[in-house]
Amino acid sequence: MLTRYSRARRIGVLLCCATPAAWAADAGNAFNPKMSLVLQGTFADYQHDRPLSFGGFLLDPETEARPEGFSLGETELAVESNIDDLWHGWAAISFENNAQGDSSVSVEEAYVNTLTLPEGLAFKMGRFFSDIGYQNRQHSHAWDFVEAPLVYQAFYAGQLDDDGLQLKWVAPTDVFLEFGAEATRGANYPSGGNHRSGVNGETAFVHLGGDVGIDYSYRLGASYLHGDSHDRQSNDSSDDSDSGNTYLFTGKSDIVGLDGVMKWAPQGNATRRNALLQAEVFRRHESGDVTLGDDSATTAYRGNAIGAYVQGVVQFMPRWRVGARYDWLSADNQVPNNADGAFDIVADDGHDATRESLMADYSRSEFSRLRLQFNHDDSRADGSTDNQILLQYIFSLGSHPAHVF
Repeated sequence: MLTRYSRARRIGVLLCCATPAAWAADAGNAFNPKMSLVLQGTFADYQHDRPLSFGGFLLDPETEARPEGFSLGETELAVESNIDDLWHGWAAISFENNAQGDSSVSVEEAYVNTLTLPEGLAFKMGRFFSDIGYQNRQHSHAWDFVEAPLVYQAFYAGQLDDDGLQLKWVAPTDVFLEFGAEATRGANYPSGGNHRSGVNGETAFVHLGGDVGIDYSYRLGASYLHGDSHDRQSNDSSDDSDSGNTYLFTGKSDIVGLDGVMKWAPQGNATRRNALLQAEVFRRHESGDVTLGDDSATTAYRGNAIGAYVQGVVQFMPRWRVGARYDWLSADNQVPNNADGAFDIVADDGHDATRESLMADYSRSEFSRLRLQFNHDDSRADGSTDNQILLQYIFSLGSHPAHVF
């Protein structure tokens, strides 16, 4: 007798690797692209001003906290359709306001992927969210908490996407076993900077998943990223002034990660009650040189950092969920030429960054969600603690592909 997971594999709808391709337009809509619009907004109340700064970490300039007060979050316009019997296309355009209230438009994803390659192969090209880790591939409206985990903010500027190619292979095994690799431009953090010719970012990953009885399903993963940077920019936002330094990093970044998720639903029916336990850990090594933006000083830099989070979410009755998450970051860097303190933000200051979060949300339907979240945040480089309250709404208009497992 086939398990629920085996049946999914047999019909080609793999729960562990669901993509827009797997839910592509049906025959009656094959040449009429599906469109959707996701609306998000936030109210945030902080004890302190919120320039993000983690001791020992050079953050991407675009890594920002949610603005205080009312703010329009990410608005996502998505279009997807089968192109022909071989190709499927997907694009997601993001409209967003930053912490300064300035509006921006960006292409989150825009790629084509194959539908019918033999032997379990799948190919993708364009701009896409990397398959490293577990949460990185999910769009922000599918997250279980308002913001990305600290390790994602520090290591990937919140979320890693890039332009390039991806190849996957699903092994012909009784359990779900997937191998994949990506070759990218390396334009985005932790890569980045000038001279982006060739391939400057490479990733590799493996995923293992399946069912445990009728009530449980799981996915485990391991991933590796290598990125080259040339004058990758970072800003010192350790204080609230506008006089912080700009740093330029030239060198290499290597990140290894492990991730796992376990889901529970009585008799496989998640509509009334379900639960999720999710965890990821990443370790990064960087080596190269850091230069002040005004070229007044340069130092060799060897950085080791580790970050992790664990979270649990329970839907205890229809429409209502509660969850908790714990985040942790730590850096151990070597900055030999820092006698005048010019590179204090790069050096390890001995302060581990932590954050505890509690959330509750209500979904009237699969197209709407209201969320209340509380953070006890001890991640600031200056060592101050911040208690935060966040309110969020997420509304989806139109036909949107199913979210990943």
